[in-house]
Amino acid sequence: MATPRPDHGIERILAVMAHPNDADFGAGGTLATWTRAGIDVTLLCLTRGEQGARPDADIAAIPALREAEQRAASAALGVHDVRFLDGVRDGWVAPTQDLVREIVRVIRDVRPQRVLAQSPERIYDRIQASHPDHLAAGEATVRACYPAAENPFAWPELHDDEGLPFWHVGEIWLMAHPTPDHVVDITDVFDAKVAALRAHASQTAHRGEELPVFLRAMGTRLGALLGLPEGRLGEGFKVVPLN
Repeated sequence: MATPRPDHGIERILAVMAHPNDADFGAGGTLATWTRAGIDVTLLCLTRGEQGARPDADIAAIPALREAEQRAASAALGVHDVRFLDGVRDGWVAPTQDLVREIVRVIRDVRPQRVLAQSPERIYDRIQASHPDHLAAGEATVRACYPAAENPFAWPELHDDEGLPFWHVGEIWLMAHPTPDHVVDITDVFDAKVAALRAHASQTAHRGEELPVFLRAMGTRLGALLGLPEGRLGEGFKVVPLN
């Protein structure tokens, strides 16, 4: 099992996700654990999830709705710095140099010791966790963390024009990775995760009382897989140290 830096040595964390609700499904309990430990967490959504709507929805209203849902969900987890990129289309995320630069800009602004990202590696046994946007967001975020954010010669205008000097990220946590090697026990914050996901009503209201049942089953499976005691709920990650 991986040994990440202890939380008491972490002051700031940046989570970078493709869509609203991605962080809450994959790491909602972990985010709540971090904020309750006094860590400042920033969430960056690359899109506003405009393709995540029912066929009869008013598609023009979806971006504002999903942004509002994400802010409410994040508040339930203790995350109050929620940011969205403009100009990145849901369903069209690609790890371009332009996208990497935008993520580097946020990294250098937030100056996180830890970055939470989506895995750039596909899980073929559970492909729904490996949406193409998730893979692209993960790849762009990994590139942004290393080497770009810490390279003073990568986009020097961020320093010269915006006052954002290079920054070294200590570690990356990848969620929905094929081979997770670290588990966070979320049993005691499970209700916060459920509350966060209920705030994404456009995505979860149809699940009704099945939602916490599904989340508990997922947490139970991951907890058992990664060595938690029986009955405990877990979220799993691949921890990548950047020395």
